Amino acid sequence: MDDHLVRFDSVHKAFKGKVVIEEVNLHIARGESVALCGGNGAGKSTLLRMLAGIVQPTKGTITVNGQAWQDNQRKYAHNIGFMPDDYRFSPGLTALETLLFWAKLRGLGKDRVKEVLSMVGLSDTGSKPVVSFSKGMRQRILFAQAMLAEPPLIIMDEPTNGLDPYWMDTFVTLVRQAVSNGQTLLFSTHQLEIAEALADRIVFLRDGNVVLDGKKEDIRQSHGVLGLQEAFRELFGITGGFPS
Repeated sequence: MDDHLVRFDSVHKAFKGKVVIEEVNLHIARGESVALCGGNGAGKSTLLRMLAGIVQPTKGTITVNGQAWQDNQRKYAHNIGFMPDDYRFSPGLTALETLLFWAKLRGLGKDRVKEVLSMVGLSDTGSKPVVSFSKGMRQRILFAQAMLAEPPLIIMDEPTNGLDPYWMDTFVTLVRQAVSNGQTLLFSTHQLEIAEALADRIVFLRDGNVVLDGKKEDIRQSHGVLGLQEAFRELFGITGGFPS
């Protein structure tokens, strides 16, 4: 068995002739937690959307658990829990109804839905439609659906946007628990403190290229006490304050 759950091999992506991902070779081990960091337009979301099977690479191959999306979409999808940066929820559906819909696609029952709703603090939303939720509440239900089937791979695009400090801490705890249970994590974030809290390994993207890929401890050693912040400053030419 390949020790790498995820493989990006010579992956390139262009939209209408505009190159978004130059060429990425990225292999992620089983049970590893990896953060994608970089500025706006670096290619983070495109990389995650390709991994989730939403868009296809122009060139190169992506596999999860040895499976390519093109070979068997259903088997590929069952390896993945994907939390997008935003989602257009169906009007009128409650949190329970929304998760029941996703659970049915995964072959899961109501007990598991209730479990994850409790996990993200949304058990008491009753008949309130999800479209009326705050940004933070919508993030929590998207996180719940990504975790629903306890997949081998969790993919999250800017997962902490809109979370208040309490749910930020709770989110970190829940994700750490998932990784400790053997799940693999790949997520993008602008918040370097979240990368510090959750990732074993940091991948910096700039203009569709990997410009730094290393263990968090190695980056700390090479960039001093400020670690990721100093690496970000050097890579992206930041002269003022650090990114939030």
